[in-house]
Amino acid sequence: MGGTSPFDLAGRTALVTGANTGIGQGIALALAKAGATVVAAGRSDMGETLSLVAAAGGTAYALKADLQQEGIASRVITDASELAGPLDILVNNAGIIRRANALDFSESDWDEVMNVNLKATFFLCQAFAKAALAEARGARIVNIASLLSFQGGIRVASYTASKSGLAGLTKLLACEWAAKGINVNAIAPGYIESNNTEALRADAERNAAILGRIPAGRWGRPSDVGGAAVFLASDAAAYMHGAVIPVDGGWLAR
Repeated sequence: MGGTSPFDLAGRTALVTGANTGIGQGIALALAKAGATVVAAGRSDMGETLSLVAAAGGTAYALKADLQQEGIASRVITDASELAGPLDILVNNAGIIRRANALDFSESDWDEVMNVNLKATFFLCQAFAKAALAEARGARIVNIASLLSFQGGIRVASYTASKSGLAGLTKLLACEWAAKGINVNAIAPGYIESNNTEALRADAERNAAILGRIPAGRWGRPSDVGGAAVFLASDAAAYMHGAVIPVDGGWLAR
């Protein structure tokens, strides 16, 4: 596995959830450019992602999957393996967000977000790890956390709860699986140009306030997160376990 560079992912297969756009698409493209075969999974059409990967000389497959469905995790891992071969890398990027004041937050908005962002992620990790351990293969899990794994935020109660939970889950799984050859780490993206941040970028006041705090002076791009994902998925991160790495333009440093 791998080549002369510790960042080379040639010969490895990665499953990336929510890879149709934004951060997931950026990660899928970065992994493919590093040599991995990518399975792009999610509810939406993956045509654009597959085209970008093909244009970059990579290989990718699309897998239709709605992570809100009960018991879907093991099916996704099985289907992805049948498409592209045994999985070496799992990137849990799929996530949704709901916005409302805490006083008005609905139970359905709570449940939907927690089910996708936390529950589905855990059971994907479980099914992926079972397969890797059964085949006695080393493996990498990269969870996509958030700045709201560290901060409270406003008007996104279930999102903050899910991403705070995901940071804890990443550490727990690392504790259980590090000695078994499975690296579990997370990336905490800052304010990235994506569907989830469209409402913030469209609000002139919020947009200006956010940019005013980012030392880098710009919103992040999906490719900024892609580089961190390649690192965590590669041999260069062999001794990384349970880390939650901010990719935030310096937001948390301020």
